[in-house]
Amino acid sequence: MLVQLSIRDIVLIDRLDLTFAEGLSVLTGETGAGKSILLDATSLALGARGDATLVRHGQEQGQVTAVFDVPLAHPARKIAAEADLDTEGDLILRRVQLADGRTRAFVNDQAASVQVLRAIGAALVEIHGQHADRALVEPEAHRALLDAFGGLAKETDAVRAAWKGWREARRGVDEAQARLAKARADGDFLRHAVEELSKLKPEPGEETQLAERRQAMMASEKIASDLSEAMDVLSGPTSAVPSLGAAWRRLERRAAQAPALVEPIVKAFGEALDRIEDARAAVEAAQRAAEFDPRELERIEERLFALRAASRKYAVPVEGLSALAERYLADVTALDAGEDRLVALGKAAAEAEAAYARIAAALSAKRKTAARKLDTAVNGELGPLKLDRARFTTEIASEAEGPEGIDRAEFWVQTNPGTRPGPMMKVASGGELSRFMLALKVVLADQGSAPTLVFDEIDTGVGGAVADAIGQRLARLGGKVQVLSVTHAPQVAAKATRHYLIAKETTGQRAATRVKPLGFDLRREELARMLAGETITDEARAAAEKLLKVG
Repeated sequence: MLVQLSIRDIVLIDRLDLTFAEGLSVLTGETGAGKSILLDATSLALGARGDATLVRHGQEQGQVTAVFDVPLAHPARKIAAEADLDTEGDLILRRVQLADGRTRAFVNDQAASVQVLRAIGAALVEIHGQHADRALVEPEAHRALLDAFGGLAKETDAVRAAWKGWREARRGVDEAQARLAKARADGDFLRHAVEELSKLKPEPGEETQLAERRQAMMASEKIASDLSEAMDVLSGPTSAVPSLGAAWRRLERRAAQAPALVEPIVKAFGEALDRIEDARAAVEAAQRAAEFDPRELERIEERLFALRAASRKYAVPVEGLSALAERYLADVTALDAGEDRLVALGKAAAEAEAAYARIAAALSAKRKTAARKLDTAVNGELGPLKLDRARFTTEIASEAEGPEGIDRAEFWVQTNPGTRPGPMMKVASGGELSRFMLALKVVLADQGSAPTLVFDEIDTGVGGAVADAIGQRLARLGGKVQVLSVTHAPQVAAKATRHYLIAKETTGQRAATRVKPLGFDLRREELARMLAGETITDEARAAAEKLLKVG
């Protein structure tokens, strides 16, 4: 709740420090005393739009500080924490309005954005009146209020979770489809490449082996004729070997006749013939080694051509063709698996959609039940508020699926029998709207209300029993949340636990707004003024005292 409000140099307020307590507090005063200034200053601290005209004339800046005592688990602290603001102790909202129109915002003396200040302020205070913030009557808020009244937090959380699960599943399907679409665009190429490389069957190191074999075969082809000629010299028809052999044998037979002369020659001839035989054997071995099938050379050249053509086509070295074939095969396998995965993701998305539809339908049924109970409760408050001929209804219509379910809730009213019901904001007049709003707040006070409610002259245009009924309901609200009410009705003021008088004082050429709490005697005088006007009579004082005692 709001425990302290400090204002410096805002319009007619030069310096003001107020403390507030639980229950219903009322602020009264003559027209023009500065009640609207007080509300404008409070709104400024809560994040309302700034205005240079708010700064007191002659000052460079004005400032408003609002101190709140709220539980550690209050949503306002969570908003501050998410903005990296310290939330230890009280929540202190401060707004500085400069004379040049600029403003600065602070939370617990830490600089904050106006957006954060406004979000925190909205969680702490609701301001209601004929011309004030009408958050309660905005259709966008009605569904949340209905859920709070029906105690449907668990169900709405389940719907949000189901919606999130469905959206994520659907996003997974969309992403998988996008990937598959791209893969399918390359699929024909991949499958063709896998088929082509599978037929080619490139092996690591194959190009080097084939090139070496081809080079050897081509070299053999070049020296084959030389080897053949050498073989002819050694063992062909023109070979000298037979003649050498015959001469060697003749000399060998003569060796016994002249050993000293012949034996060295025989030995040399024998060694020569042995070397010639060695040479012939070597040539013969070389010929065998050089032998090749021309068709094999053709096959090798065709294989090298195919490998190198594939290398150029796929822009990888021949040595990398084998790895490329494996990668393409893996891509095709993944593509096929992606098709299967897409089917599985689609099935999961359908199941998530069905789960969302089931949970949302169950929430919708509970909302309709809660709506009937809310209508009964609000209509029960209308009679004493001089709205006994009016009817309040919560209209629930189907809308597109969303994180909050499938329902759109809007508060409708029928102000008189026979008239056409319609949205509360459009059908009800200003005074009627304030009373409808009060009835709603009384019914909804325990469900999601801000800890501080401010009512700005919601009793305008009514008096007597209706004003008394408004006061009773404000007092009932004060038993659950802190209520501040600016009022002109003595019946309302008499129901308060605290009463503040707003007055304008003039010193010299300058006027200033003052606010002071009233004790019993001064409070009786203020109520008497509100009853009688400018001239306070004893009858007015007696009536005021009676109101206080009844209140």
